[in-house]
Amino acid sequence: MEESENILYNNLKEAFMLREDITFFNFGSFGACPKPIFEEYQRFQRELEYEPVQFIVNKGPEYMKESRVRLAEYLTCDSDDLVYVPNPTYAVNIVARSLDLKAGDEVLSTNIEYGACDRTWDFYCAEKGAKYIKQTISLPLTSKEAFLSDFWKGFSDKTRLVFLSQITSATGLILPVKEICEEAKRRGVLVFIDGAHVPGHIPLNLTELNADFYTGACHKWMLTPKGSSFLHVKSEHQKQLDPLVVSWGYKSDFPSQSQFLDYHQFNGTRDFSAYLTIPKAIAFMKWNNWLGEAEDCRILVQKWLPRLCELVGSKPLAPVTDEFIGQMGSIPVECDNPIDLKNILYNEFKIEIPVMVQNGQAYIRFSINVFNTEEDLVRLENALKDLKERKLIF
Repeated sequence: MEESENILYNNLKEAFMLREDITFFNFGSFGACPKPIFEEYQRFQRELEYEPVQFIVNKGPEYMKESRVRLAEYLTCDSDDLVYVPNPTYAVNIVARSLDLKAGDEVLSTNIEYGACDRTWDFYCAEKGAKYIKQTISLPLTSKEAFLSDFWKGFSDKTRLVFLSQITSATGLILPVKEICEEAKRRGVLVFIDGAHVPGHIPLNLTELNADFYTGACHKWMLTPKGSSFLHVKSEHQKQLDPLVVSWGYKSDFPSQSQFLDYHQFNGTRDFSAYLTIPKAIAFMKWNNWLGEAEDCRILVQKWLPRLCELVGSKPLAPVTDEFIGQMGSIPVECDNPIDLKNILYNEFKIEIPVMVQNGQAYIRFSINVFNTEEDLVRLENALKDLKERKLIF
């Protein structure tokens, strides 16, 4: 897998295949894949179809290993501590199913986590007689210290694992997970960080963070095709993780040096081409000054978030600084029907933007990436004014 020389764009909007007639503010849900990375995806898919057996049995595993090495360099970790998974929810299921929870044990989280992960912990905790504690976080946040104070109020001598997002889904907030990891270690409990929105969005050094378990999506802010994510597990915990799907890697006839990889990397026949595009995505970001571009996007979010909140009569969910706000901003709104509101924004105004509800509060979450402009945000502002005049937002 070699880096292409033709991945430098003067206008990065041209790199994306998004519809011209849609104002796209929902990068946070599934991302969008630039043309060179998508072409790499299709190149691997064609190679798969030219000789399926050789690809899946021989070449594919070598490609996968090379891809993991490149991702590990990007995330600052050991490649043998990474396995690829289709999405972070899959990774959470691996850990939740395998964790040796007993009746009465507790998993401490927050009440602003991603719904699919909440459901996963509810399911496995109920199965094992444990409790999933969704500690209430006071919003808006006033400081990092206030968040930490709220969070640790949920800790008890029964807490066995801390689970929380580094960047939340509905609220779009960046949480102080480094401090959480440090304090959890001091208290002697494991930490699992859901970093679905992190890679390609804000800097991530897994060695420095030192979480026991970490999952992140590559198909969001890291620009790869859909269905490419990873699970990072510290070496001392790997053998306790059972395969979510039992396949040929379990008690393998040809074991590798890593049970972790044998158990979790191959789960039967599937197209894993999306995983193999990660080196191309890293090269694309490097060539196109992604850190600088991300900073410009973050500045745009921070400029417009207070303005849009004021328009609908609400306030930002935290101080509008790099500490809490990245390339996503969530606007608290009052409305009768969030689903209808989302559909109206799309059908009438051609704006693709999520309207989510958490703890009874609706949020319009806008994501900004390199193809978005001030004109896009003016379009959103005008749409919100119209909806407010029609009393669809109040």
